[in-house]
Amino acid sequence: MDSDRIEGMAKQAKGAVKDAAGKVTGDTKLQAEGKADKAEGKVQNTVGGAKDAVRDAADK
Repeated sequence: MDSDRIEGMAKQAKGAVKDAAGKVTGDTKLQAEGKADKAEGKVQNTVGGAKDAVRDAADK
């Protein structure tokens, strides 16, 4: 598994926590940061998946 996938999943989790905390506290800035972190994590996870796919194809 590519390190980008691991980091991406961690950012998604961090973003989900921030988003939830922002909703609970009514902090729209924290909520927006959480949504941004989740989106960034999804992109990074996708990039890692593409790297894995290229690596797997090269191994065959």
